[in-house]
Amino acid sequence: MNDKNAFTFIDLFAGIGGMRKGFEDIGGKCVFTSERDIYAQATYRTNYSCVDHRIRGDITTIPSEDIPSHDVLLAGFPCQPFSLAGMPSRRLHGKAGGFYCPKQGSLFFEIVRILDSHRPKAFLLENVKNLVTHDSGKTWRIILQTLSGDLGYHVRTLILNARFWVPQNRARVFIVGFREETGFDFDTMTVPSSLSSLTLQDILHPQDGTEEAEPPYTEGKKAWVSERYTLTDALWKSFQCHKERHRAKGNGFGFCLCRPDGIAPTLTAHYAQGGSEILIGQKGKNPRRLTPRECSRLMGFDRSKESKFQIPVSDTQAWRQFGNAVVVPVVEAIAKHMALWIHVSSSDTCSYLQQTSEKQKIPLLFQNYPHPHQEHHL
Repeated sequence: MNDKNAFTFIDLFAGIGGMRKGFEDIGGKCVFTSERDIYAQATYRTNYSCVDHRIRGDITTIPSEDIPSHDVLLAGFPCQPFSLAGMPSRRLHGKAGGFYCPKQGSLFFEIVRILDSHRPKAFLLENVKNLVTHDSGKTWRIILQTLSGDLGYHVRTLILNARFWVPQNRARVFIVGFREETGFDFDTMTVPSSLSSLTLQDILHPQDGTEEAEPPYTEGKKAWVSERYTLTDALWKSFQCHKERHRAKGNGFGFCLCRPDGIAPTLTAHYAQGGSEILIGQKGKNPRRLTPRECSRLMGFDRSKESKFQIPVSDTQAWRQFGNAVVVPVVEAIAKHMALWIHVSSSDTCSYLQQTSEKQKIPLLFQNYPHPHQEHHL
């Protein structure tokens, strides 16, 4: 990418940098990073250059004037208050959900504060699919009204399943906004023509000597997965009993034993608390959890069979970080589509729209939710 096409962006609620990877690939330069978790900061710092700015912590303590001007704002704001997976736990412990969560639900308005102050050219936000229906749609309407009606951004939304890129069923909602009317639309975004042919086998350690051992995840000449990831007899028995109790009540809760030739359900931060949602069967012994390296591949930080992304933290922290992350190839696809409008002039945009007006590259697989902004679901 030529310097003349370079643009700047800020990375809020940065996690381990999944959003950043996609936008650096299209010529962006990160000028500000905010992430309050010190372990996520360690992973971020290890994998990305922060020579021109230090990683800042809690965004609620940072005045808008301390944030440099930028062209694009990126934010995968905390999803736990809106997540289906997190709601039962929150209710059990008497915690509020959505905007009523005092610590995390209101963080959306920190994004609003910065957008209002800096008026960047564009933004990309990401959250769980349940955000759209949370509180009978009230939360979603407030978000759209704030971004579009109050701030005046031209907003488009998309629910996209990472299954098109990785062997994981993971639907997330993406919100794109442009300060000026550009004609940006998700209809012409290029996505794979079919679901990915990748299976879990493509991201698992092959254990046949074709990859080098990577302690503590794998060991020996054939790079066998370490026994530390195999469930103990006691833990495996507790998972089975837990599932049986719920089965008797007609519930679907319990462990998920995945086939190597299948796909995984959604990897969440709760994986650090037991790993029951994605277990890999093993011949002659108890199932095992995914290693952090396999999680890195499942989330697209590493491609299939690669081990380039550095993981400087414990297994528990790594599982939590990958479960909270975005799937990198999904963000890369959205970033490439946004680049057409980030880089080009208004006249070039009009020309592009005329050329692509008859191309409908995104199939509409789900019924649209009724609201005043164009929205698609994959």
